[in-house]
Formats: sequence, C-alpha cells, structure tokens
Amino acid sequence: MGASTAPTGSRAPAATPAPAPVRLDDRAYQELARGFRGSLVRAGDASYEERRRIWNGAVDRHPALIAPCTGSADVVAALKWAVESGVPVAVRSGGHSFPGHSVCDGGLVIDLSPMKEIRVDPEARTVHVRAGALLGELDAATQPFGLAVPSGIVTHTGVAGLTLGGGIGWLSRKYGLSVDQLLSVDMVTAAGERLTASAAREPELFWGMCGAGGNFGIVTEFTFRLNPVGPTVLAGPVLWPVEDSPQVMRFYRDWIADVPDELTTIVVHRKAPPSPAIPPELHGRPVVMVIACWVGEPEAGEEVMRPMREFGRPLLDLCRPKPYLAHQAMFDASFPHGWRYYFRGCGLDRLDDGALDTMARYAGRIASPQSGFPLFQLGGAVARVGEDDTAAAGRRLGHMLNINGIRDTPEGFAEECGWVREFWTAMEPYHAGVYVNFLMDEGERRVRQAYGARERKLGRLRALKAQWDPGNVFRLNQNIPPADGP
Repeated sequence: MGASTAPTGSRAPAATPAPAPVRLDDRAYQELARGFRGSLVRAGDASYEERRRIWNGAVDRHPALIAPCTGSADVVAALKWAVESGVPVAVRSGGHSFPGHSVCDGGLVIDLSPMKEIRVDPEARTVHVRAGALLGELDAATQPFGLAVPSGIVTHTGVAGLTLGGGIGWLSRKYGLSVDQLLSVDMVTAAGERLTASAAREPELFWGMCGAGGNFGIVTEFTFRLNPVGPTVLAGPVLWPVEDSPQVMRFYRDWIADVPDELTTIVVHRKAPPSPAIPPELHGRPVVMVIACWVGEPEAGEEVMRPMREFGRPLLDLCRPKPYLAHQAMFDASFPHGWRYYFRGCGLDRLDDGALDTMARYAGRIASPQSGFPLFQLGGAVARVGEDDTAAAGRRLGHMLNINGIRDTPEGFAEECGWVREFWTAMEPYHAGVYVNFLMDEGERRVRQAYGARERKLGRLRALKAQWDPGNVFRLNQNIPPADGP
C-alpha cells in the first residue's frame, strides 16, 4: 500500500527528496502499447508531471506508467499487463482519494478520466455513467430533466470513487446514499473478465460493490436510478459567530429531531471564506454555519427553516431558492486541486452535550483560513435501508463528522495535521464508526470500523474478496484482505 500522505506524530517529518521516477524499458512499454488504444504516459513524457498529480497536493508519487483508458478494452489490457508484470495497480477516476490511493510509486495507474460518456433516459429515469465522469458533469447532464442522482458535495469529485464507498451528500435524507440508487455496474475483475453485476446478475458481488467496491474490480460504467430534484431548491448557509456555537448547536440538535426528509443539513465551523456572497467585513471571521438543502416546494421549506434562521443573532442568512447546480458547487472553491489536505472522520450516534462542547472548543483553535469541520446530518432515507442490505455501513448513525486540516501551501500544514489529530482524539468518547470515504491510511482496525465492526459483514466481504481478487491485486484502497489471505 502507498505511504501515508500525512504525518502521524505532532510534527511533519523533514522533507525528503522525491524518488527518482521509475523508467520502463522499451520492451515492457511496447508490450502493453501493442494492445492499448489510448496514449500511454511514461516518466519524461510531456504530460507525465501533470497526469501523476492528484487532487490532494500532500501526495507526491511517481508511477512507472500511466494508462489513460478509452474504454473497457484498455482497462483489460492495462490490468493484464500489470498483473503479469507484478507491479502495483492504482485506479484513478476523479483522483479525490483522501490518502492518495489514485496514484502509486513505481506501479501502473489505470486512469479512467478520459471515459466520460453520460447517457440519460428521462422516461425510464435512469442514467448510464462511464467511470471517468465527475459529479458536476453528471448533474449537468441530468438537471435539464429535473432529475439527479444522490452524490457528494464537491463537483470535481469522481463519480466512481464516491459511489463505491457509499456516497453521502445533499440528497441523502431524501433519496439515500449514492449506492441506494445504483442499479448495476459494468466492471473488469482481477482476472481480466468483463461482467455486469446487479441485484439480478451476480447479486452477492453487487452487494459488495455497494460500499466496498474498489476491492473487487474496476468499474467502467454505472447505471443509476434518477430522482426528481430541482432545478430549483431552497438552499444555502446561515452564519453565526463561532462563540455562539454551543447555543446554536443545542438549538440545532432539537430542531432537526423531527424535520422532514426533504431537508438535509451540514453544519460547518470555519473562518468565513472570501466568497463574493459574504460581505468583506466577515471574511476570515470564525463562524458556525448551518447549511441547508430542501428538496421540495420552497414555500414548505421556508416554514421548516424559519425556527433555525430566526434563532439567536445570525450574522448572515444566504438560504434562498437557487439552482440545484449552483448549490452543488458551493464548496468547490474551498477544496481546489493542489492544496494540502489531511482528514480524520468519525460517526456520531447523537449530538451529546460533551460532543458539542468539544466541537466548540476546537472550532476556537482553527488557525488556517482553509481548515474546518463539516458535520453531516444523516437519517431519513439512509436509515430506512437495512444495515446488511449493502456493504455500506452506518445506516443508523445520526451524523458523520469530517475534520479537515487544509493549507494552500506547505507552511503550517504540520500544525493543521496536529490540530486534526488532537480534535479527533478528543472526540473519541463519542465515536461510532466512520464513513469509508473519510478514511486516510489508518490501518485495518479503522477499515473494520468503517464496515460497522460486524464480523458477519466483514466475513462476507472477505469471502467476496477471496472469490474475485484472491491475490489482492486491488489493494491500493481501504483494503479488505481475502478470507484466506495474510
């Protein structure tokens, strides 16, 4: 598995020189090139430096070869070559893997990003999405029909990685996780076999793909059920001073106890960003934001939102009717490519007073203008799916916390990592699992926690791994070892 992208102690290690790029001999290169329709990229090629970079600028790895695939035949050819050559395989879609699993040192990157075709069937309310598509591209294709797939909150995230880990976002309480609307996947197995998995075909494999899918193969195309959304939603943040967080959060906790499923909220503590929508005098001020997305009639949403919007002394209220596409992109500027990111996440059963006080205390210690911590509201449609109905776990959790240490330059990044770890540790009395897409390289115990710490579910996943990838070819991920593996 690739090296960790962030320090484990209180300070970052001293910078070390980048490893010398691995160079393939021409014979090995030509062997793959003969059966590959895309343009292979080696160290020294003009596009190598650009193509090896991924979203998290804290990750700096040098693959031996990058294979931008034009279709499933390229995926088969690249995977077969890697297995026969014995080199590590990383799979890249949007390149948003927090710990950088989308790239590797000295191995092969199977790059799906050129595979972007999206086909919408508005009458059947389905959409076929090739594995290189990004969330924003998917939304742009479906919103002209007033339809959407539940997805994430940053539009330049890859559909593939988000979905294979479950997929939470603004539509979760109304329509569930991304995998709850997944109908089938076309994929390539470790043996190089192309197949379709669904509830009717290879149902056990499809079950595992819905939350742990990166362990079992490379998806080349997804088919989703579409749901009525927008094109206008009532959405946006309401801001309070961060010193009001204990009172705001206690009121929020009581308010969300019986809100309809049409409402999903995310609470964010951070310094107010320099957004054009925020007055300049608030830029950089520590705030707590309750951000809403109401999927329904805006007038009904106004009534549901009124108590929260009128509580205390809000600094700014930006919750209003807007295009769903605009709301989906609201976090894009806060998570651009190339910044340095370090995350730790945890699920919460409930918002105990102690947890809220801990959040308020660490919100007051945020130093970076980019760092913060979103708290995702769950429940609703997420909780109506059985815990064992998909590999994705945490169905009964109330919330998911994601602590973000972010810097746009190397300066101060080690200190942000220290703040994240200290905060995460202070929250340990309240931990209840973790969303797999929020994990860094944190080891087997945390992967177990991501799947609910249920031995039955983990045993089922390990049996699937032994059947479909006994050699653990797909190990650069939140890895589930084969049942009979090491």
